[in-house]
Amino acid sequence: MIERRWHSIVLDIRNFRGADCDTDHYLAVAEVRERLAVSKQAAQNFDGERFNLRKLNELEFRKHYQIEISNKFSPLENLSDGDDINRAWKNIKEDIKTSVNKSLGLHELKQRKPWFDEESLRF
Repeated sequence: MIERRWHSIVLDIRNFRGADCDTDHYLAVAEVRERLAVSKQAAQNFDGERFNLRKLNELEFRKHYQIEISNKFSPLENLSDGDDINRAWKNIKEDIKTSVNKSLGLHELKQRKPWFDEESLRF
């Protein structure tokens, strides 16, 4: 009734012989588990910025980042309750991103060598 490839998704199957369907067939009910797969390529693609947070372990970069953050957030102490909270959050988020980018920089991803190169393709 099901291909061998999909036999592991069937949890339970039962026949109901008493169901009157005006046919000579019996009603079969199956309980199946659905498996969803996420492609690895889609999961690994990340278009966001990756900051070089390892620089925070060094004292010089940490102090520079603390100064940047304190300079950005000193005007926020005067924030009133009537201001839009969503706009305030966007401003805070952008301030953090710009100060991190300015003081720490972006993390550079290592470029991997291709699996096949031109020499290995020649026989």
